[in-house]
Amino acid sequence: MGIDYETETIITIGEACRAFPPNGASDATIARWIQKGVKIKALGIFVKLETLKSGGRRLTSREAIARFIAAQNAADVPAAPTITATQRRRQSEAARLALQEMGL
Repeated sequence: MGIDYETETIITIGEACRAFPPNGASDATIARWIQKGVKIKALGIFVKLETLKSGGRRLTSREAIARFIAAQNAADVPAAPTITATQRRRQSEAARLALQEMGL
């Protein structure tokens, strides 16, 4: 998704520095989030702070900040438990035996 400048509250990068909870963020941090993003380890991806350019200035929006924060916290949902190769093999063998007993 991108920033919709017609419906979102556009702010400068300086304003964005002060908008991040709880105590703001430095302009270097904001620049890093724009350029490189933040790695979401659970998903193995990077999430970047959305921006747009207008008149040679880089701008963002309050809604983009909210999306950026939400994307980082959405990864905190625990993933479904995975099974090991041994467990998978045992389940497969049990299913094969059950089918064999049914005559299939």
